[in-house]
Amino acid sequence: MKIAIIGASGYAGGDLIRLLLAHSSAEVTCATSRKLAGKPVDSVHPHLKGFTRLCFENPSIDTLDADLAFLAVPHTAAMTYAGPLLERGIKVVDLSADYRLPKDTFEKVYGVPHTDYFEAPYGLPELHRDQCRGADFVSNPGCFPTGATLAAAPLATFAHTIIYDSKTGVSGAGDNPSAVTHYPNVGDNVTPYKWTSHRHLAEMELEAGRLGSKAKVYFTPHLVPVNRGILTTAHILLDEPMSQGEVEQLFQRYYQGEPFIRYQMPVLAAVRGSNFCDIRAEIEGDRVVVVSAIDNLVKGASGQAIQNMNIMCGFDERDGLMSPGLLP
Repeated sequence: MKIAIIGASGYAGGDLIRLLLAHSSAEVTCATSRKLAGKPVDSVHPHLKGFTRLCFENPSIDTLDADLAFLAVPHTAAMTYAGPLLERGIKVVDLSADYRLPKDTFEKVYGVPHTDYFEAPYGLPELHRDQCRGADFVSNPGCFPTGATLAAAPLATFAHTIIYDSKTGVSGAGDNPSAVTHYPNVGDNVTPYKWTSHRHLAEMELEAGRLGSKAKVYFTPHLVPVNRGILTTAHILLDEPMSQGEVEQLFQRYYQGEPFIRYQMPVLAAVRGSNFCDIRAEIEGDRVVVVSAIDNLVKGASGQAIQNMNIMCGFDERDGLMSPGLLP
């Protein structure tokens, strides 16, 4: 299957290429970048030297030769590509936020009009696999909502309040340098930001509602001096107390058979570079503390996008993704 990556010069694009090298049925045949057209892909992604001879291209949608396209473009840009690609019969997995939310919510959260809205499956496979199976378009979740929602999902209907506290690596800010990601501002530091108004909160609230939860959801992210990973601590306040055994059995049953969920002590280095989400829960009366760990660029972006591609196209869901983390 021919794969195009639209917006292939960023971190997500690089990880899509890296992971798809191990896929049995998919090959990246087109990597696009307007600014870098004609340059070798490995001039921007040096870790791919010797693994690909691709050069960046800037084809028009009308001439793009692909069976499936990954949209690794900035938020608000994907809506200009999605419709034309689908009209040409090209399946799409969108890594941006453009189709994750209802139209009115998107426009309120992102502050721009949506010019080509349609409803799309939300590509969190562990919760929405059936909607993604056979779909022509899937909207890939945000990195924070992936780790957070997977931590809370088994308990969501038993909770009246869910508080997410997430620590994220610097790669989540993308590859464009800024004062926020300047090393002296990040190193030896932990920085909370957008304490009560992060855009991903809307996804978390939406997913809680889809799970049938009436819980109030809160979220505060923090930037920490690591390259990759999100460690989320979810404080889940229950309507009625549970025992530790009941909680653990609930998680084991809920995620039974899920290839990328592991119930064990979450350690960022244990999931780094992998598509796994490690989760563990501990109860204290009517409060359950659940911690999850993901790689924000893999299970939080490119790996999950490939997982969605596999489901859409009828491949083994694990194809291209069954590699362990990079501990230590």
